[in-house]
Amino acid sequence: MNNIETLCREAKDASRTLAIIPSDKKDAFLEALAAWLLENKETVFEANGLDIAHGRANGLTDALIDRLTLTSERIEGMARDLRHVITLPDPVGEVFEQVIGQHSMKICKQRVPLGVLAVIFESRPNVTIDVAALAIKSGNAIILRGGKETILSNQVLVDGIHASLAQVGIPIEAVQFISDPDRRIVEDLLKMHQYVDMLIPRGGAGLHQYCRENSTIPVITGGIGVCHLFVDESANLENSIEVIRNAKIQRPTVCNALDTVLVHKAVAADFIPAMVAELQKDGVSFRLDAGAMCYVSGLENASIAPAGADDFDTEWLSLVLGVKVVEDVDRAIDHIAAHSTHHSDGILTSSAENAGKFTKLVDSAAVYINASTRFTDGSQLGLGAEVAISTQRLHARGPMALRELTTYKWVIEGDYTTRK
Repeated sequence: MNNIETLCREAKDASRTLAIIPSDKKDAFLEALAAWLLENKETVFEANGLDIAHGRANGLTDALIDRLTLTSERIEGMARDLRHVITLPDPVGEVFEQVIGQHSMKICKQRVPLGVLAVIFESRPNVTIDVAALAIKSGNAIILRGGKETILSNQVLVDGIHASLAQVGIPIEAVQFISDPDRRIVEDLLKMHQYVDMLIPRGGAGLHQYCRENSTIPVITGGIGVCHLFVDESANLENSIEVIRNAKIQRPTVCNALDTVLVHKAVAADFIPAMVAELQKDGVSFRLDAGAMCYVSGLENASIAPAGADDFDTEWLSLVLGVKVVEDVDRAIDHIAAHSTHHSDGILTSSAENAGKFTKLVDSAAVYINASTRFTDGSQLGLGAEVAISTQRLHARGPMALRELTTYKWVIEGDYTTRK
C-alpha cells in the first residue's frame, strides 16, 4: 500500500532538483525511454495482455478495451512522440516581456515549472508515458494514478521510466506511481495541497465532478468531448462527407471523435441520405432528430433510429452518430452552446463570413474550419503529446503540453535600488 503523504513529499523534493536540471539531461531521459519502449515491447505486451484479459472478464466495454490495448504500432508511436518532444524547445527559463521600469530597473517574466502535478486517468496506459515525458521536459515532478484496469501495464511502463531516469542521473522520485487501486488513496491525494500544485483528472464526468468537489488542489478538467461538425449550405458536400467519416471512424473511442453532425436545412435533402449511405458502409449507426428522419426513409433502417432525449448530450465513444437539421449557422451555434462540452467543434463551409461568426461565438478549446475534429491532439498539433485536453478557461485550454505545464515569475533587477 502506498503511503500517499510520503510519496507526495518525495515528489515535492524531487521537483526542486528538476527545476535546475539542464535540457540535455532531460532530453537524454526521453531518448533512453524511447529506446526502452522499443527494446521491451514483449514485456509490455505480456502485461498489457493480462490487463486486457482481466478487463474482458470484468465486462469492460469495447471502447475501454480499445483504449487499454497497446499494439506494436501504438508503442512505436509513443517512441516517436518521445523523440519529437526532444526536438521541442525547453520552456523552463525562457525570459519574455522584458521592459525597463521606473528607476531604470530591468523587469521581465521568466518561465518556471508548476512544481508537482498529479494525474488521475483511466484505461489508456500510453498516458503514463506521455505525461511522464512532458512533466520531466517541463521540469515538473509527477504523481500518476491509473485505473485498476491498467495496473499491470502501467507498472511495467513505470519501471521503464524509472530505469531511464536512473540511467541519466535524474532522481526516480520525480515520477511517482500509485499502484494501490483502493479509491481511498485518491481521497487522500486530493488533500495533499501542501505538496501537489495541480491535479488533472482524465476520465469520465463522475471523476471530474468528484475531483472538483473534493480537491483542495487546483483542478484542470477536460477530455470529455461531445464534438460537433456543422455542414453549412455553402459547404462542399462530397468533401464534407469525407471529413465527417474521418472524424467519426478514424478512432471512435477517443474524446476528439465526432458525436453530432448539424446540417443546414438548405442542403439536408441531398446531404443526409448521401452521408448516411456512405457511413453505413463503415458500420456507423445513427440517431436522427425529426428534421433529419424524413430524408432517410428509403435507406436500410437497422442502423437508423430517432434521437432520444439525451442523445445530443452523449459522448458516444463508438460508431454512433447524432444528426440534426438546423435553420442556419446561428441555430448551429445555439445547439453547440447548449450541448457541447467545449472540447472540439467545427464548421464545414465556403463562407468566410459564417466561418468567422462560428469561430468567434463557439466557445470551445479547439474550433475547426473545414477539418476533422481528430486533430485535437498534442502530437498532431506539433506538441509531441499532451497531459490532457483542457476544456476550461484557466489555466490553459486545449492540449496541455510543455508550455502549458509552466507558469512564470517576475524577475526585477535593480542597482541597489530603493523605493522613495
